[in-house]
Amino acid sequence: MKAVIWHNPACGTSRKTLAILEETPGVEVEVVEYLKTPYTADKLRQLFRDAGLTAREALRLRGTDAEERGLKDASEDAIIAAMTGNPAYVDRPFVETEKGVRYCRPQDRVREIL
Repeated sequence: MKAVIWHNPACGTSRKTLAILEETPGVEVEVVEYLKTPYTADKLRQLFRDAGLTAREALRLRGTDAEERGLKDASEDAIIAAMTGNPAYVDRPFVETEKGVRYCRPQDRVREIL
């Protein structure tokens, strides 16, 4: 099984999720460091849809200026546009496998799609 993780190595939850993936037999892991390889708007829409989230629910407020910029109350399109311009606005991590997409907070949620 292939698993893609949108990863930030500075994030403890992201590191723990990656460790679960790497320790699971039969899982081929692709790591996308999204701060280096930013999301496209289409990919964000697909991840959010498949994870059952809105862009607002995936918006990272802590450690960003998203709230000061009014993103907390912005439209979905405006939030996604901000996220493509500054991928730090996307909370993490997201993992995608053939079984679906999960926003892995807490990290054990990844097991649902393995």
